[in-house]
Amino acid sequence: MNEIDGYAQEVARLGAELGLPFIAVSADFSSPEPVLGSDGRPYAETLFRWVDPKLEYWKDRGFALRTPFVLAARYVAEPFFFTEGRFATWRPVPQLSAITVDRSARDHGVAGAIIAPTYLPGGLIGAVVWATPDPQVPVEALFEAHAPRLHVAALKFIAAYNDTRGATPQAGPPRLTRREIQCLKWAAAGKTDADIGELVRISAPTVRFHLKNAAQKLRVVGRSQAVREAAALGYVGGGHNPARPNA
Repeated sequence: MNEIDGYAQEVARLGAELGLPFIAVSADFSSPEPVLGSDGRPYAETLFRWVDPKLEYWKDRGFALRTPFVLAARYVAEPFFFTEGRFATWRPVPQLSAITVDRSARDHGVAGAIIAPTYLPGGLIGAVVWATPDPQVPVEALFEAHAPRLHVAALKFIAAYNDTRGATPQAGPPRLTRREIQCLKWAAAGKTDADIGELVRISAPTVRFHLKNAAQKLRVVGRSQAVREAAALGYVGGGHNPARPNA
């Protein structure tokens, strides 16, 4: 048994302990490939099982685009739960409250679940779902008591798995200068080189110099790719616009 199998067994053990024994995993929402054990077989066919044994979600390349559990995990990085037809977490999250759980969840027998998203460097998003078909299981109380444990278990499992397949950045993090970050933030806000030069009081060629340097450090080509990579690494907030007051 390798390290990843050990983490996977811990995920399964926690589910059994809490009365949420049905488990679904995704290491990367952007990839249709299943999460494989050391024997080369999907964990979903060996260690993990799902509420509806006929639902072979890991073989359905479009499943992540349809399921409300993955949709919800795109809106919040912290653990959340599903019970009585609704999503919620420790705090009010309007995006979760607005998600309607249609027949796609109910038809597969999910009465309650705790979901732990895993947001990793490079913009990778995965998740572990612990579920039950029993509406009597106190999912909200379990969430309040055990969500941190579940989140750590999910992060260890998914992060280690992605590391072994080379999905997470292997090189050390690039060190951008304050001026490079400043230019990237204004570029993300849609400003031209001339606009940025006026805003930060440097010439347009100097703006291009800083953006080019940033792209080289981020190992990408071009302005748009540099902005996207900087956002994935947290240098540029996805919703940040420095033109807004108090930004």
